[in-house]
Amino acid sequence: MVGKLNHVGVATPSIAESQALYRDLFGAADITPRTALPEQGVWVSFVNLPNAQIELIEPYGEASPIHAFLSKNPKGGQHHVCFEVPDILAARDEMRAKGAAVLGTGGPRTGAHGVPVIFLHPKDTGGVLVELMQEPAAGH
Repeated sequence: MVGKLNHVGVATPSIAESQALYRDLFGAADITPRTALPEQGVWVSFVNLPNAQIELIEPYGEASPIHAFLSKNPKGGQHHVCFEVPDILAARDEMRAKGAAVLGTGGPRTGAHGVPVIFLHPKDTGGVLVELMQEPAAGH
């Protein structure tokens, strides 16, 4: 059911500093501008790699869920992994049937790629916050 790894989410107190790190230390040349996602309480930027992406996430506003992560990890760090699925509603229902907790209201919300996403509680996924996202349309 799970498809390819789409991205690894990395929380950061500063997207600009993280962009410089990936550019200067690792030689990443394809990095998207910082974009606001106020409905999710984050700024995002993607480091595009040949086989996946690194999603840099920075708090947007005081209610950002990233604040709690950064209070425990002030320099930032791996926040989540994201896998593509062909049908987000079927994936949600299958995860629930297998006993995994879907965070939030349980309904998909629109993620940074403009497609529906859900998050699974780390207690059910080996301690890793897992995002499942609807496979993007061809060419996206």
